[in-house]
Amino acid sequence: MLVRFFTDLRAGGVPVTLPEFLSLLEALEARLAALSPEDFYYLARLALVKDERHFDRFDRVFAEHFAGAEKVFEKIAAELPAEWLRQITERLLTEEEKRKVESLGGWDKLLETLGARLAEQKSRHEGGNRWIGTGGTSPFGNAGYNPEGVRIGQARSRHGRAVKVWDARDYRNLDDGVELDTRNIKMALRRLRRFAREGAPEELDLDGTIDATARNAGMLDLKLVPERRNAVKLLLLFDVGGSMDPYVKTCEELFSAARAEFKHLEYFYFHNFPYERLWQDNRRRHAVMTSTFNLLRRFNPDYRVVFVGDATMSPYEIEQPGGSVEHWNDEPGRAWLERLLRAWPHAAWLNPVPQEHWGWTTSIQNVQRIMAGRMYPVTIAGLADAMKGLATKA
Repeated sequence: MLVRFFTDLRAGGVPVTLPEFLSLLEALEARLAALSPEDFYYLARLALVKDERHFDRFDRVFAEHFAGAEKVFEKIAAELPAEWLRQITERLLTEEEKRKVESLGGWDKLLETLGARLAEQKSRHEGGNRWIGTGGTSPFGNAGYNPEGVRIGQARSRHGRAVKVWDARDYRNLDDGVELDTRNIKMALRRLRRFAREGAPEELDLDGTIDATARNAGMLDLKLVPERRNAVKLLLLFDVGGSMDPYVKTCEELFSAARAEFKHLEYFYFHNFPYERLWQDNRRRHAVMTSTFNLLRRFNPDYRVVFVGDATMSPYEIEQPGGSVEHWNDEPGRAWLERLLRAWPHAAWLNPVPQEHWGWTTSIQNVQRIMAGRMYPVTIAGLADAMKGLATKA
């Protein structure tokens, strides 16, 4: 089977050689990838592809050649998830049943009804459609379904429908030491460069040394200049937690590349949307926060600002006071984003959600309008366009 895979790669335009194929066989014999299709994919790509330009060709051949093979791995490694046993009260509704579940009719009605239910309810409930409980179709509780509700006491999102979350959630910081799979992100970020010589004179100025030596009748006269550095100042604002969890690896790669490329780099975190406060340490985000007003006073308008987030949330979080899922915000999120854009007009929003899906989400369309179209996908082409856009506004 692998011999045909080797020939398919060559036929698909991947210049794989026999020594590379033998290296893959040796790695498999050493059990570097066992019972994991994902491990085998990365091992095969590492052994057989020597130029990242051929990754797409490799992926197409791999997907076609091993179509259906993942089911074999699933049968070998399958076991009953413990979560299925824990969530025995969760109702599995069909799409038709979900359409029959009606919302309460908006933000104000939702919060008003929640207050009334909190005052009335005296005991635990599960599987119903009215009280605060588990596994039902009530707009309040967890492990159930409602098209618009308040999630209470649940570890993570299930249907992505909650407009407010009553829970204390922990997020971890992005790792800036992640090794990138390719250098493509760095290469894209390098479009945003404006070099200047700063600091102590410690780099040899060859042209200046030659000129000064010639003027000094051949006596060596060394000239030094400060090191040439990228003078662009970048402020990164990362969305973390919730719907951003599937994109942690992508964000870490982007963060790591930015740390390597920009000397003047500052970063902060927010959840879903930037409001009146941000933070730099997710583990202490409830104790150590930075006022957004302080941010506006601290950084000059010559900073470039890049928001990184999926912009996927309840529209109330953008348009409504109190719309934040985690706290009560006195001003709507839109007011804060517009305030940030007035302070730093050279801004871009990077969205890890595939661009062809943006039209399906109201909040993404709202953020696109506020950003005046300056939202870009987290692809190599998208990054290049974002950096080019920021650079041309210099």
